[in-house]
Amino acid sequence: MKHRSGRAITFALAVALAACGGERGSENGSSEAEPSVAPPSAGMGAAAGDSLPAALLGTAPPPRGETSNYYAADPGAAGYLVTPESPGPHPAVILIHEWDGLNDRVRQVADALADEGYVALAVDLYSGRTGSNREENMALVTEARANPDALIANLNAAVEFLRARDDVSGRVGTMGWCFGGGVALSYALGGEEHDATAIFYGSLVTDPDSLAALDHEIYGTFAEQDGGIPPSQVEAFVAALREAGVANDVHIYDAVDHGFWLWVEEDPGVRAAPALDAWTRLKAYLERTLRQG
Repeated sequence: MKHRSGRAITFALAVALAACGGERGSENGSSEAEPSVAPPSAGMGAAAGDSLPAALLGTAPPPRGETSNYYAADPGAAGYLVTPESPGPHPAVILIHEWDGLNDRVRQVADALADEGYVALAVDLYSGRTGSNREENMALVTEARANPDALIANLNAAVEFLRARDDVSGRVGTMGWCFGGGVALSYALGGEEHDATAIFYGSLVTDPDSLAALDHEIYGTFAEQDGGIPPSQVEAFVAALREAGVANDVHIYDAVDHGFWLWVEEDPGVRAAPALDAWTRLKAYLERTLRQG
């Protein structure tokens, strides 16, 4: 177990609630921040023949994996496990849900990652519960945020569960959206050693001394019109990563807002191109950190 800055862990989780204010179905303010550090116009190029997975378009079939009770300390935690068709061993990815809990959209993204050759485990940080409106979601986030040690223990159990499997190579990464993105960064700062962290519009830490504890490259996808995590905050995060000497692939996409990547079908004309670029970047990131790293 790594020993990292408890202050950074607490901070990332503390601001997760505010960041989720721009989630689907809620008000999302505009940002007056300076231009992004990585405008999408500078290289919005998906690989030839690449396309968005059906999971992001709302057209995926029902999830094909199985429920996984990976966390013995919380029998109510009902994760979702899906594996590639080939025998492996494969690297593994832990998916951390949004503020409303583990739902079929996250399970379908796990299926898409399995199609790319990863053992995918979508964790459950709410003991089997989900929210159906802003008030319920806020209550779930607030409860989880109040006990950061339990979140870290849940994810530690997920890493240990995956590494104990014969079809897992031992290399494990995490990814999350909104609340889950902030948790992913918190876990990189204070959890069991792992090899990759992908943050989709999640809460951030901007203290270089805290971020110096990171020992792997960080991926980030953010939205210029996100009122909860404005570009100025992302720019400060990138500056702090650079000062701490942490490699990163962080982009801010203009013309889109919070939640754009996971729910492309809500505005496909605007969201499809940046979502595809972010997907292509994600696949390249996981390739170099979990297969080549």
